[in-house]
Amino acid sequence: MEEYQFKRTYGKWFLSRVKRAIYRYSMIKAGDKIAVGVSGGKDSTALLYIMWLLKHYSPLSFDYHAIFLDLGWPVDPAPLASFCRKLKIPFHLEKTDIGAIVFEHRREDNPCALCAHLRRGALNNAALRLGCNKVALGHHLDDLLETFLLNWIFNGRLATFTPVTHLARSGLVLIRPLIYLPGATLAGLARSENLPVMENPCPASGKTKREGMRSLVKQMAGTYPDIREKFLTAIENAGWLEPGFYK
Repeated sequence: MEEYQFKRTYGKWFLSRVKRAIYRYSMIKAGDKIAVGVSGGKDSTALLYIMWLLKHYSPLSFDYHAIFLDLGWPVDPAPLASFCRKLKIPFHLEKTDIGAIVFEHRREDNPCALCAHLRRGALNNAALRLGCNKVALGHHLDDLLETFLLNWIFNGRLATFTPVTHLARSGLVLIRPLIYLPGATLAGLARSENLPVMENPCPASGKTKREGMRSLVKQMAGTYPDIREKFLTAIENAGWLEPGFYK
């Protein structure tokens, strides 16, 4: 592909940190078939592109499959499907009625929790049908810190997600290869490579508690620019990111 190819700046910019996270937490092993959850947002689309780079320009040996969940909203996934065809990435569209369930039938005060639960189930089921043993998500360093703040401020818990999670019920392993990258790096990659990023059609977009935590992180980073990296160092030194730490 002439449009999408490896560039020498990628290593220093983002790829070396992705590989360091993968190797540290043993995210990918030879023979893995990985379902990459893609929503059309910048994070998941950047993840898909990075997985393509790893497949073709690293010693890692794996197969992968892009899965897009159709939640029932008027969103055209054609640009994403075209992107996958160009890179010869298998693309699967999974139709669901999650949007209607969350916003028309249940109408809960906190729709995000229910939506996330239903999306996880739909993605995992699709991954299993496609013969995948792992699922990759585009959560990054900002998400890690925001989740910690959400748990601390609203639930009184010192916890966040881990880079590798073993899902006992399904037998799948959930991996987050972008855990060492700040969100701004992924946004820059999406712009630089003109990746197909779609608008978020969710009615609750921009109105959630996480949005408040995102603003808080930006405010703290204005005073302490390396707060994300210091947070990552602290929780890794404490062992909080090891698989199975939160039980």
